Amino acid sequence: MRKPILLLLAVFLLIVFFTPLLFAQTHEEETGAVPAPKEGESALPWAKAIGAALAVGLSALATAIAQARIGSAAAGAIAEKPETSGIMIVLEALPETMIILGFVIAILILVLVK
Repeated sequence: MRKPILLLLAVFLLIVFFTPLLFAQTHEEETGAVPAPKEGESALPWAKAIGAALAVGLSALATAIAQARIGSAAAGAIAEKPETSGIMIVLEALPETMIILGFVIAILILVLVK
């Protein structure tokens, strides 16, 4: 169970970190030099994208892990006591707030960080 998650995380990190470098190399090859950032612009514009991707991606991963564990526990609890189904639905929906907050943070990173 742990190996596929680690492999998926490693592939994700490789894609996220090396794709911008490939584009930067092609830009250098075309123009011969890297243009200086304009006033008010970031020297590393892809860093915002990485930050936003990590905010959404890691919160989605944490939400998935939490919902998997809560869902299996809720199924067992409902099987033993059917009257607990209402609270189990609330507990299953609770981790969704993490992905919503991750999405909000990603939007704030993309909009406010210069």
